[in-house]
Amino acid sequence: MRVLLISTYDVGRQPFGLASPAAWLKRAGCEVTCVDLSREKLDAAVISSAQLAAFYLPMHTATRLAMPVIGRLRAINSSLTIAAYGLYAPLNETLLREHGVSVVLGPEAEEDLVAWATGHPEGLPRHSLPRLAFIRPDRGGLPALDRYASLQMPDGSRKVVGATEATRGCKHRCRHCPIVPVYDGQFRVVPVAVVLADVRAQVAQGATHITFGDPDFFNGPTHARKLIEALHAEFPTLTYDAIIKVEHLLQHRELLPLLVRTGCLFVTSAVESVDDEVLAKLEKGHTRADFIAAATLCRDAGLTLIPTFVAFTPWTTLDGYRDLQEVVEALGLTSHVSPIQWGIRLLVTWQSRLLELDDIRNVVGPFDQKTLTFPWRHPDPRVDALQQQMMALASVPRPRTEVPYLDEPWYC
Repeated sequence: MRVLLISTYDVGRQPFGLASPAAWLKRAGCEVTCVDLSREKLDAAVISSAQLAAFYLPMHTATRLAMPVIGRLRAINSSLTIAAYGLYAPLNETLLREHGVSVVLGPEAEEDLVAWATGHPEGLPRHSLPRLAFIRPDRGGLPALDRYASLQMPDGSRKVVGATEATRGCKHRCRHCPIVPVYDGQFRVVPVAVVLADVRAQVAQGATHITFGDPDFFNGPTHARKLIEALHAEFPTLTYDAIIKVEHLLQHRELLPLLVRTGCLFVTSAVESVDDEVLAKLEKGHTRADFIAAATLCRDAGLTLIPTFVAFTPWTTLDGYRDLQEVVEALGLTSHVSPIQWGIRLLVTWQSRLLELDDIRNVVGPFDQKTLTFPWRHPDPRVDALQQQMMALASVPRPRTEVPYLDEPWYC
């Protein structure tokens, strides 16, 4: 079968979510074409010849961008079977089917895509997450790594960035996180040998830095330790970055020096807020004091911490916003924060656990099929006005050279 795998957006990275199913499908004898619309155009001839087209939807922005493309595929090739997979596919199943998608799969989709492509879809879709025997992704049909976001270093040099995943899913259930409705506290470990094989292939393509895209690199701390030790042993000059919860930075503080020794340039942590009331509503698992303690631990270990925030929520106040900036400044982290982080607004998506809260249900409007969210207005219009001003300021170019950063801003 001729299979077309499509990614619309994957935060400036070469899409793991195309490379992994491509390997599975090719192993099953399928003819696979990968198209990353963030870097290349989709040719009408490719659409016409495909028998199955599958959209990779790992996030909100990718899903919104996919909607008009789905319509284009259906117009060009009316006999085409269109599938969607990834974290946001099951969350938006009804809307996707209205747009012409007939196969909706979750984020652990490789085996199921093979079943559809080879004509054996019995028992699908599954109502539970499968446990897959992971294999090395096939990145051969994707644009070169140097066409993607690069890592800007403080000395002005740039690193070619690859990306992979050591785990999938997350064992935590933060109320605002889109992972929760799908994984519900589960995560899957990718064997060290498979991760290393993927890294090896990207190093051969020129990667000098690897981003681990796991929702939390320390969901499996022993696995993470084994991986980075093996990674550093094979590639001693290769650097990397990872996402780690504040809670895990504190729980596994003994691993912070190891991160530094093995080439970790920075850790991104979803701090979200410094208001304990807001953190409790989000069920983040940490407090203001925990963030301050984690920032201190990272500084003492020589590990760069990149905090991210959901600065604007229905509970944000002008005083609270000022307090957030003051705390970040006091910790010496202002230069570590991407400008867009100061304007990020809470997304209330379909099936979000945020809808469990009365104070969220009281401020949201009807679900908007264009934005794929429940829009909300702050009770204090000054807060909404400030959010718009901060987003406008985020687009103003400015030098950032104190810490490494990716030269392409990303969106959820």
